Amino acid sequence: MRGEIKKEVARGRIVKNLYLPEIEKMRLKNADVLNRYGNFGDDTCGAFVVNSPIDNAVILVVASAGVGWEHVSASRENRCPNWREMQFVKELFFNDDETAVEYHVAKAKHINIHACCLHLWRPTGEKISMPPAHLV
Repeated sequence: MRGEIKKEVARGRIVKNLYLPEIEKMRLKNADVLNRYGNFGDDTCGAFVVNSPIDNAVILVVASAGVGWEHVSASRENRCPNWREMQFVKELFFNDDETAVEYHVAKAKHINIHACCLHLWRPTGEKISMPPAHLV
């Protein structure tokens, strides 16, 4: 199944297999990751070093799946990833037929741990509501 997308239907989840060779080669396997997370991840989660499609700079991506959500955070050292970089990350870590969203929450609920980090989210048990196609 080299290069194919693995679909896992356990607990209503359909996740992209992060052991695919094109993703696995970017997986971070160092003492920092091991100390922070206790392991290097699996087919649904991990830390990855992705090179920007714009300037080849490092984008650190942390992927996870659980409690009804798939999630990736993407950060650069000196600035937030831009739209093209986030689209690149979305295409790497989500299936082609999936929609992922970046939430802009109410100010009172906003938590900012890293000023140069953005997040993509996808609920696993439901479809994301979308406006009509001609408006998107």
